[in-house]
Amino acid sequence: MAEIVKMPKLSDTMTEGVVAKWHKKIGDQVKEGDLLAEIETDKATMEYESFQEGVLLHQGVPEGKAAAVDTILAILGKKGEKFDSLLEEAQTNTGKTEAPKSEFNEKDTEPTIQADAVKNEVEKQKDSTPITTSTPKIVAESTYSKDSDGRLKASPLAKKLAEEKGLSLRMIRGTGEGGRITKKDIEEFVPGNSGLNSMSEKFVDSDISQMRKTIARRLAESKFSAPHFYLSISLDMDQAIAARTAINNTIEGKISFNDMVVKAAAMALMKHPDVNVSWLGDKIRKYGHAHIGVAVAVDEGLLVPVIRHANAKSFQQIGTEVKFLAEKAKNKSLQPEEWEGSTFTISNLGMFGIEEFTAIINPPNSCILAIGGIEQKPVVKNGQIVPGNVMKVTLSCDHRVVDGAKGSEFLKSFRQFIENPITMFV
Repeated sequence: MAEIVKMPKLSDTMTEGVVAKWHKKIGDQVKEGDLLAEIETDKATMEYESFQEGVLLHQGVPEGKAAAVDTILAILGKKGEKFDSLLEEAQTNTGKTEAPKSEFNEKDTEPTIQADAVKNEVEKQKDSTPITTSTPKIVAESTYSKDSDGRLKASPLAKKLAEEKGLSLRMIRGTGEGGRITKKDIEEFVPGNSGLNSMSEKFVDSDISQMRKTIARRLAESKFSAPHFYLSISLDMDQAIAARTAINNTIEGKISFNDMVVKAAAMALMKHPDVNVSWLGDKIRKYGHAHIGVAVAVDEGLLVPVIRHANAKSFQQIGTEVKFLAEKAKNKSLQPEEWEGSTFTISNLGMFGIEEFTAIINPPNSCILAIGGIEQKPVVKNGQIVPGNVMKVTLSCDHRVVDGAKGSEFLKSFRQFIENPITMFV
C-alpha cells in the first residue's frame, strides 16, 4: 500500500525545508536507509535517509523549492500503484492543495493578486489624475524646475504640450525664470539629450533562504518579546595581550583573544548562575553548566555553534573547537547537536574594526555578550596618562529574568578574568 513520506523536522527551529537535491527519481526502488534527498534547513543542508521502502511514485516538492514540515515530501508504494486518494485525503485534512504552501505556490498566485491591486489603484485614480498612454519611464528627476514646496514649475501651455507628446515634466530642464519649463523647452526637448536618460535604476531580487527566514523570525521574536537592556564596560587588555603573546610563543597552535573571551565568560557564568538562565514562559531554567554559543558569520546570516563545558576547557581546546565548528558552519554541514543547547552567546565583531555594538539576544538564552575590537588609547594609570589597550564589551540582558545588578556582577567577574588571565588557570 502506498505511503506518504513527510517533510521531516530536522532542527528545533525548522518550520519548512528546501529540497536541495533528490537522490532518487520517480520509478526508483527505495530501501530503508537509502539516501532519498538532501534537505536544506534553516541551519544546514542535511541528508535525509528513508525510513520506508517502496518505489518512488511521487515527488511532492521540486528541487530548489520549499515545503512546510509534515507536508508531503514523497509517496512510496508498489510500481504502478495509484496514489490519488492519498493526495486528496491530505488536501482534505490540511485544507491545502496537493503541493504544500511554499515558494512555488505563493509565486503562482502572487501575479494575480498584484494585478488586481494595480487595477484597483488605477480605477481609484481615473477621476482625479489624468493618465497618459505612452509616458516614458522616469529614470531621474530634474532639480531645476521646482517651487519651494517641491512642485514642478511649468507654464500651462508647456504642461498641455507635454501631455500631448506623452512627456514627463520631470525629464525636462526648464530654461525660464527660476527654472520654469516653457513651451520652447517642450518643443526642443530631444529624449536622451538631457543627460537624465543615461541614468538608470538597477536592483536585484533574491529569494530568501531558509536560514535567513529563520534568523529574521527568531531575532524579531527576541527583540520584540524580550525586554532588552544593555550594560557596557571598557577592559584593560594589556595583561591579556601579554598573556596571549607568551602562550603563543610556547605552543604549536595559536590562541585568539576570542578564545580567552569564551573561557572568561564561561567561568564568570559558573560564578553567577542567575545569569546562566533561560526564560521558558511559565518557568525559569537555571543551568549548572556553561555551554557558550559563538556567533559565526556565513553568507546567508549567522550560525551559532556551541562550545560545551567551556569553563573546563583550555584556551587551545576552545580555539580548536571554534575553528572546526566555524568551518562546518560556513560549509552548512553543522549537525543539530553542534548548534543546540547553548546557555549564553558571544558575538565578536572586533576583527572587523567595530569598536562597540549591541547584540540581540539569541533565544532561549537570556544574555549575549557583544565584543568590540582592541584599541590603543591614552588611559590613566597611577595618576598619569599613559598608552593603553582598551576593549569595549556590551552585555544584552533579558530583563524578565536578569536584572541590572546580576548583569553587573557578571561583568565584574568577567573583567577580573580578562584583565588578569592568570586567574583562569587557578
